[in-house]
Amino acid sequence: MRSFITVLTLAAMVAFPAMTAPADAQRQSGQAQGGRVQRPAGYPRSYDGLIADARAEGTVRIYANADKAEMVPVVAAFRRAYPGIQVLYADLGSAELYRRYTAETRAKQYSADIVWSSAMDQQIKLINDGYAQQYASPEKPALPATAVWKNMGFGVTAEPIGMAYNKKLVPAALVPQSHQQLEQLLRHRRAAFTGKVATFDPARSNVGYLYLSQDFQITRDTRSLAEAIAATRPVLATHTEEMLQGVASGKLAIAYNVIGSYALERARRDPNIGVIFPHDYTIVTSRIAFIAREARHPAAARLFLDFLLSRAGQSQLARHSLWPVRTDVPASHRLPAGQARPVRVGPQLLVNLDRLTRARFLRDWNAILASGHKTP
Repeated sequence: MRSFITVLTLAAMVAFPAMTAPADAQRQSGQAQGGRVQRPAGYPRSYDGLIADARAEGTVRIYANADKAEMVPVVAAFRRAYPGIQVLYADLGSAELYRRYTAETRAKQYSADIVWSSAMDQQIKLINDGYAQQYASPEKPALPATAVWKNMGFGVTAEPIGMAYNKKLVPAALVPQSHQQLEQLLRHRRAAFTGKVATFDPARSNVGYLYLSQDFQITRDTRSLAEAIAATRPVLATHTEEMLQGVASGKLAIAYNVIGSYALERARRDPNIGVIFPHDYTIVTSRIAFIAREARHPAAARLFLDFLLSRAGQSQLARHSLWPVRTDVPASHRLPAGQARPVRVGPQLLVNLDRLTRARFLRDWNAILASGHKTP
């Protein structure tokens, strides 16, 4: 689980304070810093009422696993657009986010207004189990069809899953550009890469399980690649960050199935890190957001969700390590359509969470790992 900062009286929450105009005056007059808050262009007039309700609520509470540092400028832009609304942001690992939100909701305790996570399958399960409320966002027409489910689950980002490598340990001539080339490299130079390869542990990481299961769905060749990885006695991690740290330090040569946007951000600061998006296919995932069924600040939650999906919010995401889902927002990187394999926001993700399916998958994965350890 990640470390947290305790601010004010809310444990494990990072508070992005509201603007300093008196809250009571704002609620009564609808004014902020001398001017009325304007609804976004193209939104219906009824949105004025939503803005007023949100400012009366004064707070939105978010549980998410997007790094706090990446969200600071996004939240700052939201506060500029809608003064008077405090943002309480909990930066949680996906498993802890799921446990905490469900436990608090079942106990009828104060919990999140917005739940936003890269664990796509868990988000869909929560929606399917009745934890979300419907909302017809004005931004929906601008989103890809694959990014919205039931007007409840909204894919906010489009994040490719790739490989990171240490440029000193993997010469340019050997850098794999596809899954098949990675397998060949590890088989032909197993001794050099033993103990130097990392990937997510699907038993301990929900996103790691999602990425690996998607690999197996896309191609049967994944088993052969997994066997080649297993033969190197890989380091099994729970976060992209720890894998990137290992690659940067030289403890690791290759990290497989890392969040590519995070890897690129790290590579900009560290010349030792290279990033690959396999040309045969690159999985593209999305951080799914929904408004909690029992949200105490539903209007503020809708306002924040709309901002995340708007051109302004998506442009803020694009400036950092969270790639936007909208195709009409300029981004520093976009994959060719034939290379990108987006994971659709929808009920097919529930298959991953079937207990028997998961148990069988992890049993097979553990067998692959065991066979790798026996390889002479």
